[in-house]
Amino acid sequence: MTKPWIKLLALLAALSLLAVACGSDDDDSTGSDDTETTETTEAMEDEETTETTEAMEDEETTESTEATEETAASAQVTLEEECATYDGLQAPDGFIVNLVTDIGKVDDGTFNQFAFEGMQGALDCFGIEDSSFIETVSEADYAANIATSLEADPDVVVTVGFLITTDTEEAAIANPDVNFIGIDQGLDTYPDNMVGVVFHEEESGFIAGSLAALLSETGVVGVVAGREDVPAVPRFVNGYEAGAKSVNPDITVLSIYNESFTDPAKGASDAAQFIGEGADVIFGAGGPTGSGGVKAAAEAGVWGIGVDQDEYFTTFSGGSAPGSEYLASSAIKRVDLAVFRNIAAAIDGSFAGGLLDGTTANDNITYAPFHDADIPSDVAEAVEAVRVGLADGSIDTGVCFDDGLFVGEGSACD
Repeated sequence: MTKPWIKLLALLAALSLLAVACGSDDDDSTGSDDTETTETTEAMEDEETTETTEAMEDEETTESTEATEETAASAQVTLEEECATYDGLQAPDGFIVNLVTDIGKVDDGTFNQFAFEGMQGALDCFGIEDSSFIETVSEADYAANIATSLEADPDVVVTVGFLITTDTEEAAIANPDVNFIGIDQGLDTYPDNMVGVVFHEEESGFIAGSLAALLSETGVVGVVAGREDVPAVPRFVNGYEAGAKSVNPDITVLSIYNESFTDPAKGASDAAQFIGEGADVIFGAGGPTGSGGVKAAAEAGVWGIGVDQDEYFTTFSGGSAPGSEYLASSAIKRVDLAVFRNIAAAIDGSFAGGLLDGTTANDNITYAPFHDADIPSDVAEAVEAVRVGLADGSIDTGVCFDDGLFVGEGSACD
């Protein structure tokens, strides 16, 4: 949209040209000459005014988009920057940190990998030389994997995912001298040596849904999700729908839950089905399954929105993978920062059991820069306004954190 001051400058430029043209007129000119001069001057004025306005609009669009991306990125302190705040803190000799993933691997491109990167950042920052990780294959392995990890007599054990909550709690009670960091693990009460980090995915989904609706030209968007019985997932899905409908109340939001978080082929199939039904934006909210949907969408020239961490660097290999220009953004949960900070707390003696909430207000929920995506400046500004509104409380998602259902529709918050 052209700003008033741009219009003013363009008008002044035109008037200046007109004054020059009038000053050079010959008093003896004939009527036909006057007409020709006027037409020529007007044509030149129109052309120059248009060029001036377009040039200034282009410059403003670029500056606005860059400024908005910078604002979004500023909500994402790097682990290196975070490390610098600890003023050279070092772990004691023999300090051990281990990690047990949810089903999946430490390079899965979503939250297992983000937790692992948080641990690796802490190892580098605090001089920790002894660490290991175990990649979980099935739910039946959770307890055994934690037990195996404990054989090394670690100081800290990081476990990832809602489904491993009960096994983490039991291990923490049985091993009071070990500090446990449970990602996506909510309890009513915690052992003194266990921190449960939960994130308000309804806010994350709301940002993604707002972006989707702002980009959609068909009025149909989709979300490829993971397991419905994992609370984070319906929070993502319903937050996405709420965000999309806050922009366009008439938008159609297609969604599907999957039984596996590790089936990208199924995610790709879901995305293809949604695209066939008219969807022109696909959000992946189900680990690698969701990422499969996002990747398939982007490769088909349809907008994709990633999840948990910036999938531009994981799923899309830093921009070298096909479809990178169609990855609009990613809905980010700062799992890495939560792991990093709690390992630091275990080292400096400030570790305390309990619940830690990740929200937009404390910068643990945000969105990724647009990278190669050609996102219009007005869309970028609107998405940033949504993030700010969620952070300052002026925007309410209407989704209950406890169970991910819509408030007023039988949710735990009613």
